[in-house]
Amino acid sequence: MKKFLYISSVLIGAALFGCTDLDLIPEDTVTPESYFSNETELRLWTNAYYAMLPDADDLNDICADDVVKNILSDVLLGNRLPATEGGWNWGDLRKINFYFQHCGNCDDVNARNHYDGFSYFMRAFFYYEKVQRYGDVPWYDEVIGSKDNELLFKARDSRKVVMAHVMADLDSAINKLPEAHTPYEVNKWTALALKSRAALFEGTFRKYHNLGDWEEMLQLSADASLELIQKGGYSLYKEGSTPYRDLFARLEAPAEEIILGRRYSTELSILHNTQCNSMTGNQRVSFTKRFVDHYLMADGSRYTDIPGHEKKQFVDEVTGRDPRLAQTILTPGYVQMGTEKEMINTLSKYTLTGYQYIKFVMEPKYDQSNKSPMYYPLFRLAEVYLNYAEAKAELGTLTQNDLDISVNLLRDRVGMPGIDLEEANNNPDPYLKADVTGYPNVTKSAMTGVILEIRRERTVELCLEGFRQWDMFRWKEGKQFTHEFHGVYFPGVGKYDLNGDGRNETALWKDEPVSGLGLTKYQLGVDFFLTNDTEGYMWPHKDVKRTWDEDRDYLWPIPTEERVKNHNLTQNPGWDDGLSF
Repeated sequence: MKKFLYISSVLIGAALFGCTDLDLIPEDTVTPESYFSNETELRLWTNAYYAMLPDADDLNDICADDVVKNILSDVLLGNRLPATEGGWNWGDLRKINFYFQHCGNCDDVNARNHYDGFSYFMRAFFYYEKVQRYGDVPWYDEVIGSKDNELLFKARDSRKVVMAHVMADLDSAINKLPEAHTPYEVNKWTALALKSRAALFEGTFRKYHNLGDWEEMLQLSADASLELIQKGGYSLYKEGSTPYRDLFARLEAPAEEIILGRRYSTELSILHNTQCNSMTGNQRVSFTKRFVDHYLMADGSRYTDIPGHEKKQFVDEVTGRDPRLAQTILTPGYVQMGTEKEMINTLSKYTLTGYQYIKFVMEPKYDQSNKSPMYYPLFRLAEVYLNYAEAKAELGTLTQNDLDISVNLLRDRVGMPGIDLEEANNNPDPYLKADVTGYPNVTKSAMTGVILEIRRERTVELCLEGFRQWDMFRWKEGKQFTHEFHGVYFPGVGKYDLNGDGRNETALWKDEPVSGLGLTKYQLGVDFFLTNDTEGYMWPHKDVKRTWDEDRDYLWPIPTEERVKNHNLTQNPGWDDGLSF
């Protein structure tokens, strides 16, 4: 069941309406004509919107080239089909449009502004997600009745038309929502953050997919981002010696950075699996070597420029890197919160690649399935910084000051040198430009180098927050999903020290078992595979075939059932549903 981002009034609403759909008004007590008459009724209705937002398990289920798990997604496996596509649903939109149809019953202007703004935000969010998935979709801004044939059998509107409506709805939300910082409730700054995100997605998607009219969207993203940066009053969370790790290992959202978070509660049994996925091996969620290679050295130099970096063993590989690496994956010296003993990399027990994540991990009492009560970030300032820098770079207008008020603040939080605009553009990273390891479709321009650096920063900073698949889609880099997923490197069978204390605690063997007490032993070809049999990288999904169709796979198919019902719905390019219209 989808978990609710809750506030106290949601509980009131649940008591009033029970567990049924909130667009069903009790017929024996109220009617739409008499409801929506005061602030309380508007609040109770719109609180149901929070269930429409993604939760931690939704976002952590997304695989891409940075994170893989035991069972790969249909996107990576090429298993999406028109006959089984299930995302073409409009119930949430009906609830929002039902509100707009009846909210005029309320004479309280202040209440109307607040909840009208929230409704505009949610309609924009709804359609942004639909455009991400399907491209062209029909735009509806009213409730459709069973006899409204013209609307029921409407054709799809172009994504450009729909996204223009999304931007207009967001502008209405920005103008109407309150400015107070409310990390668990949508406010003006949440609407600006969504505008920043949605306009960046649409602008870069149009640019890299040659759809035209991309500049205006990128400018809208840059402008919304800058307004939030300059006027929002938010700042980066910097407490403690490991601020990046601690930002995500908390029960409550830090209001200085989190613009909107989803709250969870042990007392109310509203929980998620984020910690369990790491600490018990549930789904074996694992980072890839491609992801780990994005991290710079602590002095700002490129790890992938080091001769022989490809074959560095685990301890050497993770030593001296950007501090966020050790605050994101289990590295030597890691001690779980609430404990005193150092945890050692156990390779295949919890992961498929040897790279176990510790982001979102707190005390061991939360290790079990569906026990994580930590808040989960939906919008935070760091993303807005990244959106701003990327939009300006893709427009070709990025300056050093733009970097210094955005991305470089993220690096400064962890003591990393900032991006130097001139140096980045004069010396683009060959690893990030390469066909297999990088982003071969990146814009070839005077800004190529800094665009690559911003992508590096986005990959590192926003991992496990639901962005990566969509970033690769909008950058037209889907072919990267077909490359082999690799993990930690081993030069051969034998004994290994994986925590750097000088003692071997891990052993790999193939035909002859390794002797020795206190060793965790793994048989190659049974416990896991290496790319060259007894030497190479850990190789999950060794025999799994993955395909990618550049002309088809950036959009989902329109469900066959919906096209049968409505012959005016065209199918997305490349998807064959057997229908002749």
